[in-house]
Amino acid sequence: MAIATKIAGFIDQASWIRKMFEEGTRLRAIHGDDKVFDFTIGNPSVEPPEILHRELLKLASHPLPGMHRYMSNAGYEETRRAVAEMVSEKSPVPLAPRHVVMTCGAGGALNVALKTILNPGEEVIILAPYFVEYLFYIDNHGGVAKTVWTDRKTFEPDIAAIEAAIGPNTRAILINSPNNPTGVVYSPECLQALGEMVARKERELQRTIVVISDEPYARIAYDGAVVPCIFTHVQNAVIATSHSKDLALPGERIGYLAANPAMEGVDKFMEGAIFCNRVLGFVNAPALMQRLVAKLQHESVDIEAYRAKRDLLIEHLTGLGFRMIRPQGAFYLFPESPLEDDVAFALLAQQQNILVVPGRGFGAPGYFRIAYCTDMEQIRRSLPAWERLAREAGLG
Repeated sequence: MAIATKIAGFIDQASWIRKMFEEGTRLRAIHGDDKVFDFTIGNPSVEPPEILHRELLKLASHPLPGMHRYMSNAGYEETRRAVAEMVSEKSPVPLAPRHVVMTCGAGGALNVALKTILNPGEEVIILAPYFVEYLFYIDNHGGVAKTVWTDRKTFEPDIAAIEAAIGPNTRAILINSPNNPTGVVYSPECLQALGEMVARKERELQRTIVVISDEPYARIAYDGAVVPCIFTHVQNAVIATSHSKDLALPGERIGYLAANPAMEGVDKFMEGAIFCNRVLGFVNAPALMQRLVAKLQHESVDIEAYRAKRDLLIEHLTGLGFRMIRPQGAFYLFPESPLEDDVAFALLAQQQNILVVPGRGFGAPGYFRIAYCTDMEQIRRSLPAWERLAREAGLG
């Protein structure tokens, strides 16, 4: 059956992670699970906090009347209140439940935000390296993605480059911190500079520019790093996030969209977001998960376990000659490819049964991504294979 030409092209464009993952399935069938080292997917191998299982058991044993029925498209009031209280701990202006919409993960929140604000042909600035799905989310709602590179040394936003890219058709800037794929946490100083620049451009262009902060890794930060609240630095800002990573619940598709109470026309924006949550087909976030995460807003998986994996890989790989920035958050490394062609390097890695994703899958040729949210034992078993790969790539 024929599919839309645009979708066929998008499938090819977005296929790098899928291709590497499928190659892993093939290699495991040949060599066995313990001899294949898959670093392709950001799918946490850790289990959710034990408290989630206890709360789930309570709900299953003592079901609430009507707990599987529809609710407001924005979500349960008690869940939105719990989220609002948690976000308010960092926000300069306290949030109320009306500033929150529960969504089907961060992807749902991003699509809701974009549909709410975009007119056909308006531009959304994204920062490379970027999560590839951003391109398709923006296209979903008639927008045009405009790519701006981050600082090549730090991977923090290049404020001057963003300002140069803003024009009369710019509607939004989409940022992601801690970042996928680099693991970089954007500093308060950088976000403050971003907020001041955006406010200046809004006055100049006489139009609102919304900063959308994609934050599914906000609770996964290391070495004392603190992820700033975007509302402290940008007035017209929204947060899109999920509990896929911090509670290890990616398959449950539970997240939320939160708007800065100081945002211009915030009530109208929230009205639009609630409407879009319905008409995009999400209708509402999963009812059972809403009940659970309302009680888990200050819980997270064991961050120290991720830090130990990061440190082991960084120490070993840099010792072999790989070059990379030390990430402060998320669970990814983004080294420079030892070969000029990052795809050729990923194929070379496959010969050692190591599966990584070429940087061009994130709009950044010349790099590759390692997702270290896998088991520590797999990481340890992979170290000799990394040594062989480094020799084959001409390092050391």
